[in-house]
Amino acid sequence: MKNIILGLLIFSSTLFSIEWVKDLDTAFALAKKEHKNIMILVEGENCRWCKKFKHRTLSDEDVEKRLEKFVVVKVMREDPSATSVLPPIEGVPTVFFMNENKTVTETILGYHNVRKFTAALDGVEKK
Repeated sequence: MKNIILGLLIFSSTLFSIEWVKDLDTAFALAKKEHKNIMILVEGENCRWCKKFKHRTLSDEDVEKRLEKFVVVKVMREDPSATSVLPPIEGVPTVFFMNENKTVTETILGYHNVRKFTAALDGVEKK
């Protein structure tokens, strides 16, 4: 019985998982091709709030569905080649929403729970 429940949990978690693009160049190319906006999550290597944000907020089923409208990419704050094309990063986690022309449309700094992040997504989608 435990194996069945574990199997169902693993299967259900794969149904609604975000498909992260590996790097910014690929993300911008894909955004331009698909005419989508980009969501960039900047995280820190030892950032506990980044981990909480990914596991509590970004793994929420409704949030994941809404993020399907975006090309999503994660970058590490410690990676200068990735962060050099981004605006200054004041802390982590930071989420930048950008259009296909690399213009920042919204910036979200810090940990947000599902309710607050969903409200922020409402604002992003209206722009």
